[in-house]
Amino acid sequence: MDAQGRGRADDIDPADQWVLNPNTGEYELRLTPSAPQSAVPRPRRAAPAAAGARAASTTARSASVGTDTREIPDTLPGPRRRRGTPEEEPLPGRRGGRGKTKPKKSTGKRILVWTGGTLAFVLVGVSAAGYLYYQHLNNNIQKISDDGASTGGFSKDRAINLLVIGTDKRTGAGNGSYGDKDSVGHADTTILLHVSKDRSNATAMSIPRDMIVDVPDCLTTQEDGSKKNIRGTSDVRFNTSLGQDGRTPSCTMRTVTELTGITPDHFMVADFNAVKTLSTAIGGVEVCLEKDIKDSKSKLDLSAGKHRIEGEEALAFLRTRYSVGLGSDLSRIELQQQFLSSMIRQMKSQDTLTDPTKVVNLAEAATKALSVDSRITDIKKLASLGQEVGKVKTKNITFTTVPVVDNTDGATVLPTPGKAEQLFETIRNDISLTEVKKQAKEKEAAKLKGKRADASEVRVSVYNGGAKAGSAQATLSWLQNDVGVTKSSQLGNADKTLTKTTLAYDPDQADQARKLADLMGLSASALKPGEGNSETNSQGLPSMVLTLGEDFKGAGVPLSGGSATDLDVQKNTADKEKCAS
Repeated sequence: MDAQGRGRADDIDPADQWVLNPNTGEYELRLTPSAPQSAVPRPRRAAPAAAGARAASTTARSASVGTDTREIPDTLPGPRRRRGTPEEEPLPGRRGGRGKTKPKKSTGKRILVWTGGTLAFVLVGVSAAGYLYYQHLNNNIQKISDDGASTGGFSKDRAINLLVIGTDKRTGAGNGSYGDKDSVGHADTTILLHVSKDRSNATAMSIPRDMIVDVPDCLTTQEDGSKKNIRGTSDVRFNTSLGQDGRTPSCTMRTVTELTGITPDHFMVADFNAVKTLSTAIGGVEVCLEKDIKDSKSKLDLSAGKHRIEGEEALAFLRTRYSVGLGSDLSRIELQQQFLSSMIRQMKSQDTLTDPTKVVNLAEAATKALSVDSRITDIKKLASLGQEVGKVKTKNITFTTVPVVDNTDGATVLPTPGKAEQLFETIRNDISLTEVKKQAKEKEAAKLKGKRADASEVRVSVYNGGAKAGSAQATLSWLQNDVGVTKSSQLGNADKTLTKTTLAYDPDQADQARKLADLMGLSASALKPGEGNSETNSQGLPSMVLTLGEDFKGAGVPLSGGSATDLDVQKNTADKEKCAS
């Protein structure tokens, strides 16, 4: 609503922007005092229902974000009373007559918006202005088929995984000057957001665009509605998973699943305009610089210290790479995470959530900026998603990046062996990178408390019970050659397939079991003590039994996925301010 955006309607309830058009006799939505009136008539109020039905229809729904709970009426406000007509009782969300108690205003539905290049918690309130405005916001959203690459949609009773893709396609006014204006675009900035099952924490993992990956075959729906099966390619940059060869966001989704073992529930895509419009809608985002930055490529020119940036300047900040850190895309990722952390703090602050001007501006900017998968193209579904993500406290939102090492060409990177898989496993196992699960981890550690045998004294037989072919032999080689468990043997496949890896042992082998658990990153739940659990090895000595399950990802890769304290990856929480250097 532009009037509010210009600061001329700070005290106007959005519902009061419906006015009577004397030419048509209909109530219409007027966005500014000087704007021409909409030709679309406002829906009239239905005939009064029976008391019981009316009571049921006006029962408020609860839309909560954190501890903030607002009421949302099921009914829409009717048109204003014309002169001479009987006065009716005002409906929820509308103002009553003089001397009457005003009903509680609705702050409406909260929408989670993830924008390309700018992961942002934009909790947007859609007030009870009416069905037409609701439809207007729905019509703003661009939908793209997920082509069966998603889980089928998020659920309130499990963890949520959202794939946020920022494309460098130069669409939109004013973006043609940024490099190749005719480019079909790439997956230039990609973040996988994992929200824990208990909603206590979230991990936002950046995926470097220049990381070498395998892009799998991808069945896509093209713009004309036709289906096209695009052949996969091996050993290519991650950013080629979008745009190139006609690839759609569902191809990026499949590439992420191939890389991490995590299937996203949804994806959201936005271009450069998302950064500009959203940062402007909230009145700018505060950033901090340790030094002056003057980048000829991005056109960013800022002095050391704190600045509030928006629009073109915000986009320039996020595109800067040559004037910070090592001048690489990895340094740019750090800038983006700093910007997003600040944006999240502002979005979740009362300064934004209680400001009707910002809320309405955000509703417009966010829905226009987004292209989302076809399973969440309705405001109600986005609102429900926003309610779930909004439960996470800022201090427990952790930004991290896939650990990488330089490739031989100097222009690309590779996932760091062991470390990258450990991070993926941590997310797959719904383990927090913050300390919100400290109590659970302490309980886990207590189960493993006790004496450890020396690695050379550990006796274990390894079986494959569901892992990839060759895993048992690879594990045996790793145990004997890398960690000193020389008294180990590999005896083929187990009798049955196991979902989880287990280590069975007799009670008097507990010290050996703890040592092997340390070496392999086994959780306490993987340990199965009990009389008669061990077997006799080729030397006639009792040996523990290690059965590799379907969760096994490779020799030397910790199965527990690590924890907030011992996972060796870069990480920063959204509540902490960090200055770019």
